Amino acid sequence: MTSARSVTRSAPSSVQATTVTSALLTVQTPGRGFTDLTSEAARFIAEARAGEGALTLFIRHTSASLTIQENADPSVLVDLTTALSRLAPENAGWTHDTEGPDDMPAHIKTMLTQTSLQVPVLSGKLALGTWQAIYLIEHRSRPHRREIVLQFIGSDR
Repeated sequence: MTSARSVTRSAPSSVQATTVTSALLTVQTPGRGFTDLTSEAARFIAEARAGEGALTLFIRHTSASLTIQENADPSVLVDLTTALSRLAPENAGWTHDTEGPDDMPAHIKTMLTQTSLQVPVLSGKLALGTWQAIYLIEHRSRPHRREIVLQFIGSDR
C-alpha cells in the first residue's frame, strides 16, 4: 500500500464549460492495424482554440476501435495486434460470417477494446503522457473508411 506522503497532487482548478466544438474526422485505414490519430486530435484542439476541458473521441463503427497506447516502440503495436488475433481468431467457427471470416472477430475485438476515449485538455494541449498516442485500431483485414467524432467541451483560450 502506498503511503500518503508519496502521493502529490496539483492545486485544483475550475473552469466553466462554455465551449462545445465538434468535428468529424474521416480516416482511410490500410487494413488491420493501428493508425495514429494524435496529430489530428491536437490539430482539432488548436483549431478549436481550446483552453481547459476534455476531448472526447467516438468511432462510429462496430469493427474498429480506439485506444491510447505506447508510441515509442512499434513492436508494442505488433504484439497487441497478435494478442487481439489470439483472443478472437478468424477460424473459430463463428456463426456471423456474412461479410467474411474477419467480420465476427472484428466485432469481438471492438467489444474488448473501446469505441470512445476522453483525454483531458490542459492549457490548450492534450494531457497525454510522454509515450502515449491516440490510435484507431482497424480490426478488419481490408482497408476501410472510418469516421471518428471529435468533441471538445470546456473553456476557450
